Amino acid sequence: MDTPQFTDLVANLPATVPFVGPEAHMRASGRPFLARLGANESVFGPSPKAIAALRDAAAEAWMYGDSESHHLRAALATHHGVAPENIMVGEGIDGLLGNLVRLLVAPGDAVVTSDGAYPTFNYHVAGFGGILHKVPYRDDHEDPAALLERAEQTGAKLLYFCNPDNPMGSWHSARIVQRMIDAVPDGTLLILDEAYIDAAPEGTAPKLNVNDKRVVRMRTFSKLYGLAGLRVGYALGAAPLIAMFDRIRNHFGVGRIAQAGAVAAVQDQEWLRQVQDDVRTARAALGRVAAENGLHALPSATNFVTIDCGRDGAYAKSLLQALMARDVFVRMPFVAPMDRCIRITVGRPEDIETLARVLPNALRSLQ
Repeated sequence: MDTPQFTDLVANLPATVPFVGPEAHMRASGRPFLARLGANESVFGPSPKAIAALRDAAAEAWMYGDSESHHLRAALATHHGVAPENIMVGEGIDGLLGNLVRLLVAPGDAVVTSDGAYPTFNYHVAGFGGILHKVPYRDDHEDPAALLERAEQTGAKLLYFCNPDNPMGSWHSARIVQRMIDAVPDGTLLILDEAYIDAAPEGTAPKLNVNDKRVVRMRTFSKLYGLAGLRVGYALGAAPLIAMFDRIRNHFGVGRIAQAGAVAAVQDQEWLRQVQDDVRTARAALGRVAAENGLHALPSATNFVTIDCGRDGAYAKSLLQALMARDVFVRMPFVAPMDRCIRITVGRPEDIETLARVLPNALRSLQ
């Protein structure tokens, strides 16, 4: 046998990853980034209490993490006012999405998402043989009515909807999202990805009803909690659905140190509120930098700002490359017409000062 006998499905998938990480970019250039503003991490860092908990747990790293994430689920249950049975902890939202697709999607099953939305979800669907049906954005927002219609037409097993949205930073009100939940077709499960909900204005998240079997909600510690390096996320949903994860998940996938840090983070809401203030300040600063350079910052309910470059995708890609060549890490949407934009994570004052210094030179290089 010259090679392992890969499945036909895997053998025919493209050899790609959803995102090229910043470390890979730095290895390619041989230089560190002056400003790391592309991965939507929280440059403000985690709670000092979480850092202390990580240090304390380090001596216990010889032990596996609790396979039930008991203390973390209890802390989250208290925070959200639900039962631990309504919470599943996993290796970030990405890990949870992979398990959810595995639970529900067989080869040939229909799955609906927005064209240009989170590509890692698409990656999981393709990996299990699902058929993606994509709906265009409308006015830089995901289109709930069109998504529901396509789910009805295709008999979709899953319907993915991110609110607030990545990559545009746009959002819908809780009223609209609840109407979407109420209209989910029979046989379809709505995935409500709320990775950025901690950065959103009041009235963005509908009331949490974990007994509603039509929807599962995803949250993460990777954004405003500042723990992206630990890979901890969680799903909120009806207990029978949450229990099904135990049949296929990696029971020891979330390590002991990660669980300890996440418990301390969720219990320090004062730090979260400080980061929320920092995010709002930084979004306004990025808007000013964009305006000073003849660009337009779109309204954002996330920890990044999507900046309209005023031309087409080729121009935006050239600007992104010019910024990367000057060691400022940013990203951009993949699909037209959103690809006329670049996407910049909010940063500390020094990060935004670096961007303000580099951006004019990057723009001039394109003339």
